Amino acid sequence: MLTPFDDEIWIADGPEVAVVGFRYPTRMAIIRLSDGGLFIWSPVALTQSLGAAVDILGPVRHIVAPNSLHHVFVPDWKRAYPHAKLYAPPGLRQKRKDIAFDCDLGRAEDHDWCADIDQVAMHGNRITTEIVFFHARSGTVLFTDLLQQFPPRWFSGWRAALAKWDLMLEPEPSVPRKFRIAFTDRRAARASLARILAWPTRKVLMAHGTPVICDGKAYLERAFAWLER
Repeated sequence: MLTPFDDEIWIADGPEVAVVGFRYPTRMAIIRLSDGGLFIWSPVALTQSLGAAVDILGPVRHIVAPNSLHHVFVPDWKRAYPHAKLYAPPGLRQKRKDIAFDCDLGRAEDHDWCADIDQVAMHGNRITTEIVFFHARSGTVLFTDLLQQFPPRWFSGWRAALAKWDLMLEPEPSVPRKFRIAFTDRRAARASLARILAWPTRKVLMAHGTPVICDGKAYLERAFAWLER
């Protein structure tokens, strides 16, 4: 089911996925560009009802995997929308050689959505190089895995203890500890962050966590304050 998030942007929550024994909720976003085409971000499982709702919004032109960890449902969307371009983030072509990607996620100005969406590659992380997007019309920044938050009782037993250590149960979405440790090139990461913090952010949307619906810029400054130290 699609839910309006802001002007020309919708979200849809998908089924949970299991990663090394941990249950993760999934969320995608759909942005309608100024040319009427749809930008599909981090697609979740494609159901008949979801596809019908998306088709009402407009033609699917771009299907985007925002990092090398979010790729499970990408082939289904490409099969359903063969004329849409499928974009690979750094590292995913090598990981999923079975998927025929059309383009790599390069600079924003290289893509058809540059009039509506800006993007920054969050460099310096050994786990993944996540592409962070900014939808100008709604003032929304889209993060995939670098910001996460789970309800206090989402996990149990040793998984709950590990999730707490990993900062996944914080009062507001946080950068998990494993990703903080994996930022071994802090200089590159800070350069990427500076570009993100320069955006006039109002809202922050993420694949795993409660969206931030006001004062987004101040929130991002808090969430990444550890990187500035």
